Amino acid sequence: MEDQSAQWPIGRLLAAASRAVEREWDERLRAIGLQHAALIALDIALRTGPTSADVIARTARVQPQTMSRTLERLERDGMIERSPHPEDGRRRLVTATDHGRRMWETARHIEREVLPDDPELRARLGAILAGTRPPATDEELAPDM
Repeated sequence: MEDQSAQWPIGRLLAAASRAVEREWDERLRAIGLQHAALIALDIALRTGPTSADVIARTARVQPQTMSRTLERLERDGMIERSPHPEDGRRRLVTATDHGRRMWETARHIEREVLPDDPELRARLGAILAGTRPPATDEELAPDM
């Protein structure tokens, strides 16, 4: 059967490509014992340094209860530690462990294998998410001949 994707509307093509990349990435993450949601939480913890679960949930745009379950798994698997907040004993700080950092680095390597960085694609997708017009490509700027 002939591939008809070149004739699809761009929205369907983008959605199908996104699902294909996500499916492969999820399979590869599961193979190393990491879920996509856990990787997001780990990434935030590493980028922010010790922080609260609420901040991680807000940054990830999920409910605190959802993030709590993710953090419980990460703690159980030795990728984060939770310790009392030095100024507020009711709160706890989340910190990535060395094991968590190694898992994050492995996941980043997998991500680059699944979908190597492409600055032009990154700019265009970022513009779509921001709701602005993507920058024109060289082909779009070239005069018609």
